[in-house]
Amino acid sequence: MPSRPAHPVGPDAADASPQAETQTLLATFADSSEQAGGPALIAMRGADRTDNEFRLGTRELDWHSHVRGQLFCIDNGLVHVRTRHGSWLLPAQRAGWMPPGETHRVTISGVLGGWNVWIAPSAAQDLPRLPCVLGTSELMRALIGRAASWPSPFAPDPAQERIAAVLLDEIRQAPREPLHLPLPTDRRALRISNAILECPDDHRSLVEWADWAGMSPRTLSRLFLGETGLSFAHWRQQARLTLALERLARGEAVAAVAETLGYATPSNFIAMFRRAFGDSPARYFANRGLGG
Repeated sequence: MPSRPAHPVGPDAADASPQAETQTLLATFADSSEQAGGPALIAMRGADRTDNEFRLGTRELDWHSHVRGQLFCIDNGLVHVRTRHGSWLLPAQRAGWMPPGETHRVTISGVLGGWNVWIAPSAAQDLPRLPCVLGTSELMRALIGRAASWPSPFAPDPAQERIAAVLLDEIRQAPREPLHLPLPTDRRALRISNAILECPDDHRSLVEWADWAGMSPRTLSRLFLGETGLSFAHWRQQARLTLALERLARGEAVAAVAETLGYATPSNFIAMFRRAFGDSPARYFANRGLGG
């Protein structure tokens, strides 16, 4: 997940190196963010860094989980999260929700700044039970900014408890964004899904994939619609969009991404991308602070 904020703390903050800043903050927040008890929420704000230490490029955080639920948002860059329920993308200015104890793996692309809110399991009971992407409001961002100014660890006073309650209400009411790529649970359909993600330029038809997996085309179609909520064709397009965003965020050229995903020409790929996101790849990433 996005790292803790890159702000120095303590009397030697002015001279702290980026590595020392990170280690100090990890030590400060690790215990409180992984404790089920304590305040209902702990918010942390991270600052952008443009030096070489924090120009992250692409990095992986292997499978892990947190005791607390995690709501997080990035100011620029792209986060690709994989869970047992599927895969989803977090562009800038959306909030990702990870329920308490949910195992996940993360790919982070681009220079990151943003915020984290760690929510106690008892306070997360009415929040979404599955990982998802949420829209953010001005009120939500303002409340998180206020909560991020509170010291940690701390015992909340009545005013802070009221702010936390309003923030939790905002999270409950936040709209969900359609950036999720669900995975089927059926062994045969999951095998097909993984094969497509490994080779997105494979143009085999539904009939050919069904034969490869040893089932009828009707069964394959029913499984995808029933277990992912998407038709096979729609799921494959979503998979390609997911891979396209991740590769473009790494700085790969549009032509190279189009070829990798099996599009006949870059213009065909750009047209598909514009239909899905309302912008060409260049404008989409420029508006989100990425060099895709």
